[in-house]
Amino acid sequence: MRKKIVAGNWKMHKNATQTAELLNELKTQVSTENNAQVIVAPTFVNLALATSLLESSAIKVSAQNMHQAESGAYTGEISADMLKSVGVDTVILGHSERRAIFHETDALIASKVDTALQHDMAVIFCFGEELKDRQSKNHFNIVENQLKDGLFHIEAKDWEKIVLAYEPVWAIGTGETASPEQAQDMHEFIRETVRKAFGSDIAEDVSILYGGSVKPDNAKEIFSKPDVDGGLIGGAALNTKDFLAIVNAI
Repeated sequence: MRKKIVAGNWKMHKNATQTAELLNELKTQVSTENNAQVIVAPTFVNLALATSLLESSAIKVSAQNMHQAESGAYTGEISADMLKSVGVDTVILGHSERRAIFHETDALIASKVDTALQHDMAVIFCFGEELKDRQSKNHFNIVENQLKDGLFHIEAKDWEKIVLAYEPVWAIGTGETASPEQAQDMHEFIRETVRKAFGSDIAEDVSILYGGSVKPDNAKEIFSKPDVDGGLIGGAALNTKDFLAIVNAI
């Protein structure tokens, strides 16, 4: 049975004091009794603080990104070894903001995936189409190509380290809304795409998260869909009450 996951991507929010406050609130209310594995992804500068505060809790810590090189003259970048050294063994790669704002390509993301796997890190692999792709009915092709170009080069054994996170970019902060049915349609397509490339066992085992503006008032309906295994949460992850409501919706 595949794992249910709710991951909170904090993006560029929360200083050290605010990070400690939110994590101390969360860790008292999240336990192994929850149906979902809970993951939080604070900023780089607060990862060590997070792993320390959550050391004996049921909450895992993820980084939001990393560089593909082991070390070197890459000003402002963070390596896999640096993340592992502060207790972080999960990383979000390919997020829509990294693709759009920082122009990360599928090839670059693929190299980051390789580095993460070489360091025995779990990867939350993000992908998804823009509004123009949806309007031109090219969304399935875009998603399939992002999967194939960014991820499908890995070996079958590495899939145990992979979580997929579908981001309908057109429905994030645009005023557009993706229905639970649209989410299910795409998640079903994603699982079938994995099945064709790697077989039914891997396709049925991999968790596919939905990253399209999940909120307390829509989480239960979205999570009820058979191919939606949880969510990659943005804004709602910054509020204890909202995030816990989403966690408890599974």
